[in-house]
Amino acid sequence: METLTHDGRIEEREYARQEQRRGRRHAYEHLDPRRTALVVIDLVPFFVEEMPYARGVVPRVNIIATALREVGGTVVWVLPGAGDPSAVSVEFFGPVIAATYRASGGEGPLRDRLWHELAVSDEDLLVEKTAASAFFPGCSPLPGLLQERGVDTVFVTGAVTNVCCESSVRDASTLGYRVVMVADANAARRDQDHNATLHTVYRTFGDVRPTDEVLALIAG
Repeated sequence: METLTHDGRIEEREYARQEQRRGRRHAYEHLDPRRTALVVIDLVPFFVEEMPYARGVVPRVNIIATALREVGGTVVWVLPGAGDPSAVSVEFFGPVIAATYRASGGEGPLRDRLWHELAVSDEDLLVEKTAASAFFPGCSPLPGLLQERGVDTVFVTGAVTNVCCESSVRDASTLGYRVVMVADANAARRDQDHNATLHTVYRTFGDVRPTDEVLALIAG
């Protein structure tokens, strides 16, 4: 299967705007790895099999997960939840597509439903979400689990950049987390969609960093 990497970019004028506002390019220059979580969104066969860009992010997600675990951080794998589609989703998508999306996470144990090339550890958390966002109250146990662990910073990765990943970033920001969207570890169907989200997140909801800079943050 074909594997692709996004041509991810944020315009220099936006970097300059933020530098003028806060005196530096990136919002979060330091973190406590023990209070940091890598949140991996929807890397299940339903998406990865159909998206060359999603296959391209898998190695980077694995690298970040390994690095964060080694210094006491938390790794969370988030999957689409099953169940009957809501009346609103049926009205919006139509009954066939609504049912398809609700079944996109597959069946069986959560770990077995992830893409087979992901390096999952026994110490990791696995959760389902029943909304686009993994942080929307009442639609995922993730916020409560992170609160129990004292997490204040989240790296968001996965698919799809401009849908569930962006939704999760927005809600995590609203809940008060320091959010970093990993630019080359999120996947959309097109560069245009991916880059529009990077711009929006960087401008308003969180930092945007490539994998090598995230690894440097983890290493301190």
